[in-house]
Amino acid sequence: MQKFFFLLATILLLGGTVNAQKYFTREGKVTFISEAPIEKIEAVNQSATAVLDTESNRIEFAILIKAFQFEKALMQEHFNENYMESSTFPKATFKGQIDAATKVNWGKDGSYPVTVSGDMMIHGITQKLTAPGTITVKEGTITAQSTFTVAVADYGIEIPSVVAENIAKEVTVAVDVQLAQLNK
Repeated sequence: MQKFFFLLATILLLGGTVNAQKYFTREGKVTFISEAPIEKIEAVNQSATAVLDTESNRIEFAILIKAFQFEKALMQEHFNENYMESSTFPKATFKGQIDAATKVNWGKDGSYPVTVSGDMMIHGITQKLTAPGTITVKEGTITAQSTFTVAVADYGIEIPSVVAENIAKEVTVAVDVQLAQLNK
């Protein structure tokens, strides 16, 4: 009889916990801003792909470089051809882990500050990246947001001296993704 009650209690406890899930989007938003003395350049990419595994706390992003949209077509052309060489390096990726993810209660609505660490690859070069962010859980949907800076030289992106005052040496990157449960 005790074994029966132990088994029943175990089933009830496990049934009340959140099962690990995978969350996904193909419509994530990534913005970058270059604020230099002469010019402010901003571009938005609305088609970032992101996957979050709440069991392993792994998170991955992939974005097509050519999907960044600029205010001026000439800026977009120069960005793709002269700086990012997007025909040779068509995408940027991030593969990482949510640090101290035990602080995120995936089954409870709320906003959770997190730090994400991993490898970011841009322009064919991979660098370690640690960035602050916020995970928001609301009614089964997870939103992830982060803002951080990237030094363009760290990724082998050369800025010619003739336009050095137009393009910042460090750009601000903002990520905003809404992830839906993959296996609904």
